[in-house]
Amino acid sequence: MSLWFMSAAILPDLTREFEISPFSQAALSSAVQIGFVAGAVLSAILGLADRIDPRRLFAACAIVAALFNAGLLVVEPGGALSIIARFATGALLAGVYPVGMKIVVGWGQKDRGFLVGTLVGALTFGSAAPHLLALLGGSDWRWSLSVASLAAAAGGVLCLFTTLGPFHAKAPRMRIGAILTAWTNPKIRYAYAGYLGHMWELYAMWAWIGIALAASFSAQMPSDAAISLSRLIAFLAIAAGGAACIAAGVLADRVGKANIAIAAMAVSASAAVASALTFGGPVWLTILCVLIWGAAILPDSAQFSALVADFAPPDQAGSLMSLQTALGFALTFFTVQLTPLAADFVGWPGVFTIMAIGPALGIAGMLRLKRYQLGPQ
Repeated sequence: MSLWFMSAAILPDLTREFEISPFSQAALSSAVQIGFVAGAVLSAILGLADRIDPRRLFAACAIVAALFNAGLLVVEPGGALSIIARFATGALLAGVYPVGMKIVVGWGQKDRGFLVGTLVGALTFGSAAPHLLALLGGSDWRWSLSVASLAAAAGGVLCLFTTLGPFHAKAPRMRIGAILTAWTNPKIRYAYAGYLGHMWELYAMWAWIGIALAASFSAQMPSDAAISLSRLIAFLAIAAGGAACIAAGVLADRVGKANIAIAAMAVSASAAVASALTFGGPVWLTILCVLIWGAAILPDSAQFSALVADFAPPDQAGSLMSLQTALGFALTFFTVQLTPLAADFVGWPGVFTIMAIGPALGIAGMLRLKRYQLGPQ
């Protein structure tokens, strides 16, 4: 997953070396989102994660995605070929994240919140890695890009050494109609609704928090120092979500997955507004708010996926989780693309406040799910 935000993490270095239009700057990140949607929809319709060995699918997609990411070394950043390469990277990552969830839910039922939370935590550490690599690589964006590609390929190879759990179920044939369960099953439908509210803010925050923090810190310190500090805090904020995701997974199996999702979204929305209020102010206060935001923005993600796995027939879980992520990332295509444009009109504080709308709506979806579960069946 270190491939996902690679272009956003090294964007300041790319724009110093190449002339990249604002539209192309955003497209380098949003192309990954729309590519992921295309790959996840295709995977869901064909039932790939439920019909073939998910370990081989995971490995193949990770390795080929690494090759496309490395392709940025030989094409002009911001050009059509680079955006196509980012699209292909996203499409192939649809064979990594949802497929990884398919593997992990096969290992448990009563502790599924913890299992999926751990996987999403790993995804988050990987998503945070580009900011750390950009910090370590300094202005040498080619080094950072190469290390991320090698890491992704190695991750694909490692997946071949795992085994499938006792609750793994394989679909005997392709059943396109299986994805209609997402609409006919109200529990899955409400879980999807909560997930969409969560995704409204998640990837827009992850993709642009480094750029936003650099703008905020520049009001209090020199530009170069602001960029370096913003990369470090962006990495720590995203990684904090990974650690919180694992801890929340343990609690979710005890107090309920929907309850954990509601609590995480409430804190996340509040922290987004707090980050808006402190923007451009004392650096330490902005850092504190953003770290809380980063820690709270993710734990609900794993629980939405675990809820879908709980409510889905075992041989449809992979397809329904792939469809869930496809819908969520279709939304993020617009949020990631529009975020920097919105920042030009309302400023980063205004954008942070708009992001808080998503978790507020997600809470409403989870409350509907809880009422449905308590009502007559």
